[in-house]
Amino acid sequence: MSLIIAYVGKKGCVMASDKRKIAYFGDKDKREELEEEIYSGAIKSDDELYKRASDLDMVIKVSEDSNKIRDIEDVIVGEVSSKSTFETKRKRIYGTTNGYQIIELLGSDITSSDKGEKAIILFGNKITKSLANELLDKKWKPDFSLKYMGDIFGNILKEISKQTPSIGKEYDVMVKNPALTTKKAQNLLDETISRDIKLLNKFREKLKENLLLQSESIKMATKIINEGEIGKVVNIEDKILHVCLNSDVQAFDTNWKQLAKPGENVLMFIEKGDNAEIGDLTVIENETLCIKRNKANLQCNIILCNI
Repeated sequence: MSLIIAYVGKKGCVMASDKRKIAYFGDKDKREELEEEIYSGAIKSDDELYKRASDLDMVIKVSEDSNKIRDIEDVIVGEVSSKSTFETKRKRIYGTTNGYQIIELLGSDITSSDKGEKAIILFGNKITKSLANELLDKKWKPDFSLKYMGDIFGNILKEISKQTPSIGKEYDVMVKNPALTTKKAQNLLDETISRDIKLLNKFREKLKENLLLQSESIKMATKIINEGEIGKVVNIEDKILHVCLNSDVQAFDTNWKQLAKPGENVLMFIEKGDNAEIGDLTVIENETLCIKRNKANLQCNIILCNI
């Protein structure tokens, strides 16, 4: 759903992109049908997009806050991506004075690459690239200043947004013009891409770790005891009870670190004015932790789960 326009040459690098993101909720085949109608130019406005989505029983969410270009010191990076069930495909352009590199990634692995010294480069779908090429032929000249090129690219994005809902009216423009030879430009791009891919790897590993933790938390949450026997009181120190857990009960902290296994002791606190005796059975009744004998309320700073 993107359009990125980039100029790379001896003057520097100018890159512009729209900020639209469209999320689809519904049948996969219908989503692909809707996307094809957008990319082909059959759907020409936001109103037509919403109507067609409704006809296909699709729910869509349109936002204008996606950052598709960014800078890394003297390099501008533009990215378009698509997500499948298991992996994300990315296409990136890294540009600076006298040099660019285009790479395609599956996850964080580079699957293809290309490089050059100067070019006008377009990332987008069929309709946006077609419209952009027509407008560039009319509006752009190589002797323009970098700033004016940025203005032209921004105006082109706005004009195209009136003809297709695949991009919105909001856009970003970035300019870089460090003094670099073609050799220094490619060396800089090599270094920048290497660092950027390492950061992507770290991000993906952290994301994977978080997803695993989230999955484990969901799994453990299903084992939290809402009703049933917990254990017996084996020692009493004022209002502090030492409770030996039953053979099917275990205790965790809020980060799901195990604190006590079945048969081990945990601490519970009885409220002032209530009493407990050695051998009392502790239970959860109506989601309340208490002593079975006299219903005295108990408190603890642990999560009690079945094994």
